[in-house]
Amino acid sequence: MMSNAVKQFPQQFTFVPKVQNASHLKPFDQAFYIGMGGSHLAADLALLCHPKLPLSISSDYGLSAPIECVSRPLVIAGSYSGNTEETLDGYETARKHKLPVAVIASGGKLIDLAKKHHAPYIEIPNTGIQPRMALGFALRALLKLLGDERGLRDSARLVKTLKPLMYRKTGEHLAGRLRGKIPVIYSSTRNQAIAYNWKIKFNETGKIPAFFNVIPELNHNEMNGFDVTAATKKLCAPFHFIFLTDAQDHPRVQKRFAILERLYTKRGLPVERQPIVGKEPFEKVFRSLLTADWTAITIADAYGLESELVPMVEEFKGLMV
Repeated sequence: MMSNAVKQFPQQFTFVPKVQNASHLKPFDQAFYIGMGGSHLAADLALLCHPKLPLSISSDYGLSAPIECVSRPLVIAGSYSGNTEETLDGYETARKHKLPVAVIASGGKLIDLAKKHHAPYIEIPNTGIQPRMALGFALRALLKLLGDERGLRDSARLVKTLKPLMYRKTGEHLAGRLRGKIPVIYSSTRNQAIAYNWKIKFNETGKIPAFFNVIPELNHNEMNGFDVTAATKKLCAPFHFIFLTDAQDHPRVQKRFAILERLYTKRGLPVERQPIVGKEPFEKVFRSLLTADWTAITIADAYGLESELVPMVEEFKGLMV
């Protein structure tokens, strides 16, 4: 059950990643991570918490990043299942161009290829959970490949500091307010990865439409679409705005949140704040995402939907064969 995965989530940070074929992991100046869906979310969060990491992220076929500009690159192919089509294509493209490749997966074709080609790889536990719920495993594996010992130490503390049940009531209450609504999540640009994760949890776990954007960019375009008039009132009615505020955001960004809240409320648009709080960067991230998990699970339950599986994704994959 999805609720069990949430309750047990902190235990993922006890995972001690080991690099197989470690002698083939050569020094690098920049890592280029290829991953889709839940598999790239960990990379997004790693960069959010440690912005100086030598890491670029690609979610597409092939190699979309400017790898040719780096003298010592490392391509990291990440897929929880090890069978993600786009990631396998990126792996093969890197091999074709004779680029060093490392792998993070729980099994599947990627691990088989890494073994075949003697590429460095980390095999993460396959506990039967959905990729979006394996963020702890994937994050620690990535930090290990990047040589981020500080990140490994910081994330290991989450075993004790994260208490999933503390956020259940908040999530359940938020879900009640979202009944019949479409969530729109706003964050600062710095916290974009958190807002995107909230959206993904509403889509995959809650099985509802959800959208996200960032301040200040949306102040130059999107907000004008919610300047409610008599003619557009019905169009705007389904939306419920969640502001992921952060006391560490730029002071002008914080002012923008406050002004936007006032403008939206004046136009009859529901707005509420879900502050991102915590002592350490990783703690702040995952406290917020645990709230999102409970909200999404409760939403799925309210609509009589199954929260764990993603049948439309599987149907789509079947049609791509």
